[in-house]
Amino acid sequence: FIQMLRSAKKRDVLELLRRAPEEMGPFIVEAAVAAQSVASLAALSDFLDFSKEPKSLLEKFLYAAAFSPRPSGELLRLVLDKLAGEQLAPEIWETGIVAMGSLVGKLCQQKLCGLQEVERGVETILRGLRGAKEEPEVVIYLLALGNAALPETIPMLLGHAEEGPTTVTTTAISALRQFPAQHISSKVKRAMRRIFHEKRKSYEKTCRLAAAEILLDNHPSPMDVINILLATKEMETEMATLLLLKVQNSLHAHHHPARKIMKDIMGDPQINNYNFFSKAGISSSFSGPLTATQDLLSTFGLDLLFLEGGFLRKSISEFSLLSHGRQLRAAQVTIEAQGMESMMEENISDGEEEPELMAGMSVIFFDVQLRPIVFFQGYTDLMAKVLLSSGEPTSVVRGNLLLMDHHQVIPLQSGLQVTIKLQGGLGLDISADMDVSIWEQELKTSMNARGSLTMDFQAELDSPFLQATLRSQTEVETSIHFDTILRLSSSPVLMCLQLREEQVPYR
Repeated sequence: FIQMLRSAKKRDVLELLRRAPEEMGPFIVEAAVAAQSVASLAALSDFLDFSKEPKSLLEKFLYAAAFSPRPSGELLRLVLDKLAGEQLAPEIWETGIVAMGSLVGKLCQQKLCGLQEVERGVETILRGLRGAKEEPEVVIYLLALGNAALPETIPMLLGHAEEGPTTVTTTAISALRQFPAQHISSKVKRAMRRIFHEKRKSYEKTCRLAAAEILLDNHPSPMDVINILLATKEMETEMATLLLLKVQNSLHAHHHPARKIMKDIMGDPQINNYNFFSKAGISSSFSGPLTATQDLLSTFGLDLLFLEGGFLRKSISEFSLLSHGRQLRAAQVTIEAQGMESMMEENISDGEEEPELMAGMSVIFFDVQLRPIVFFQGYTDLMAKVLLSSGEPTSVVRGNLLLMDHHQVIPLQSGLQVTIKLQGGLGLDISADMDVSIWEQELKTSMNARGSLTMDFQAELDSPFLQATLRSQTEVETSIHFDTILRLSSSPVLMCLQLREEQVPYR
């Protein structure tokens, strides 16, 4: 369909968009974005009216742009123009800013940072961040900077990480994790140490854990590892338990950059002893391989941080791909609940402000951070959701994405030439749900990810006297379901975790 659109005229693409049945509209929009021909982008510009179109269609367009493997300056200009005009619905504006960051980052990876559209995109994000008054607004601009991963924005991210309120600090540190290891400089590490060891002010536990992760995952010094381990002595049980398990996990992971340092440190009986590693919390951290070949390692990681009274504070499930020294976060789903202490009548640690009651989720998919989703905010909203719950999961992202788009001409020694085309598309559906039952004192979270990948490879030799074509098609389907159930009425708290992976058909 994409190949057909690439050779179509603007009026034909526009006619197709206007006449498509409602259920086919999103598919054609995604294909038109993936085609990225002058005609298809011009047709999209005429067709999409950001003040009228249904939100779902506009989100499809923006996410298709954000995931585009090799976006053009024209695609970014289209997004910028559409976001600059009308009064937008909040979720469309948020999705648009996050997509803009992704497009800027991918164009800079293609050495196209000098394009006028890229400069305009960066200026839009930075100006918005400087002028943002509300916390949710600041968070969206920081997520966009994380997607762009431009080294010159690191000082700004560090400023927000150290000085901002809890949500802003967590988001800024999460944005810094999007940068490759070579950009995590000594200046970044010094700031993370100040946050973790609370040198300037006290930070919420999730902020401190995120800072420790940056230190541990980016070629840490032996002193950093020792100081983090020693600091667990003074921490509350759950936070210390999670950190110590993270350190132990890195010992078992052959690809972890800190593995050798950890092994050396663990040779010291003053640190590696029962007294140190016997924290009795219920928080847990696990990481292990799903598949391993010569060229590719895919891993699954799960972190669960609980409050002292047994309520789930944060769960992070992550699927990563590692190949030849490079890492790609294929999917990371974070489900977070805060302010539950007051509901459970728990004490809040000294120096911590009482957080607002809130539960939400954020997703990183193929290294692109998506717009966060809020399940409920405030006690009134929670009660309304409990009483009016539809039981339907919240859709995070659903659609079709072009992941690979490669075209190459190879001259042979015989004087002939071969044309190679490779395209890879992904159909995706990620949804999640959080269900709080106050009467039964149960908390359930579920995350469902379904995907199908198709790859089309074609090699063609074309000469006046000989024609030959080699073609192969590959299809893979998979689905993963991850559920947690917590029963808070019993003591100790009962917890059930379930990860289901369905049979993978491979054609």
